[in-house]
Amino acid sequence: MNDYSAPESIKGDRSMTQGFVAQYAAEAALQIDGVISLVPSFAVALKEKTGVVHEGKGIRVVFHENNSESVAITVYPVISYGKIIPEVAWLIQEKVKGDVEKYTGLDVESVDVYVCGIKEKEEQKNEEGDSL
Repeated sequence: MNDYSAPESIKGDRSMTQGFVAQYAAEAALQIDGVISLVPSFAVALKEKTGVVHEGKGIRVVFHENNSESVAITVYPVISYGKIIPEVAWLIQEKVKGDVEKYTGLDVESVDVYVCGIKEKEEQKNEEGDSL
């Protein structure tokens, strides 16, 4: 008889990285009307300069130590000029929480939104090269 046996679970074993969860959160946040982009942290910007690809830039994911099924997410968006910031922030919170819980099965304890900037439509046009 084999003494080595893996613990069994109804859900099965699941191992998710912060980047995996951040990618879902970033995609959800960018779908909100009024969100132009997400601002990467200094560490992510430094990694990108060295050639490391980072999914979910502009998102910070923290797994709780006592419960690996629970996460806290922070979003760093740039908002379009003329949008009502609290409304856009609320929509980001709802969409990110809903999508991450739906697609990962994790419990999202909180979604914090720190607006990193506001851009006018002309600035958007010049950076993207498209007419709005």
